[in-house]
Amino acid sequence: MEDNPEGFPKLRGLNTKIIRDVLIIATLKSLPDLKRQPLMMGLVGLISALPLFFILVFGAEISYGIIGALVATIGFIGLNSAIQDMAYDRYLKISEIIVSMPVHSLSYALGVAMAPLLLSFPGIAFFTALALWLGILSIYSLFWAFAILLLCWTTLSSFGFLISTYLRGASVYTLNNMSNMLGLILVFVPPVYYTEEILGSVGWLAMVFPTSNAAGLIRTYSGSLDSSPTMILIRWGILIGTLLIFAAITITKSKWRES
Repeated sequence: MEDNPEGFPKLRGLNTKIIRDVLIIATLKSLPDLKRQPLMMGLVGLISALPLFFILVFGAEISYGIIGALVATIGFIGLNSAIQDMAYDRYLKISEIIVSMPVHSLSYALGVAMAPLLLSFPGIAFFTALALWLGILSIYSLFWAFAILLLCWTTLSSFGFLISTYLRGASVYTLNNMSNMLGLILVFVPPVYYTEEILGSVGWLAMVFPTSNAAGLIRTYSGSLDSSPTMILIRWGILIGTLLIFAAITITKSKWRES
């Protein structure tokens, strides 16, 4: 096999450009909102913290509420940004401007998904610090929690991009309502804020939803949920498999530039 001294620098240059474009797009989409509404950085965290009030009132386990708030914050961010932001960009013709530039589709998708993640960082940091302070998470389980939350965020972002791709003709208001409804369903219906033992014989349904599956995995590594090694592998397989399926369909069906 002959060496290709020019190929590797070109590939490395492409990867560097994609990463740079992601950061630029994320900054352009988050910085104006931050300047207009500084309190927005705490809004998502406040919404996710509301169920904690009911958990404390009814005497439920606080660890379920903290972990649920982390998963809910990530869930709302991933799903809503992928649907609402891309629909809003199409409405304002921003996406057409970006498409006409030498920007990779992956850079645009990741940039859109990362923008609200930056705005919600204070809320995520607060719940993480609270979990560490209360002993809900250890340094060991914190590593796994971040990996699981990253997978959950990527999965729901891919799901949102998939919906946005198939409903290109829908109005911004329709997509906004749909994203909010899906966010509520994925966060409050499955066992994200409550224990999955309540489901009884149908407790396996908790593994079907990315949000409750992620919450169950975090609780397993934190020690509040007993799961066998086989069940842990099944949970990981379902979470990663869901991500790959959504991402593959989106990449296959979406069209970035007209041929």
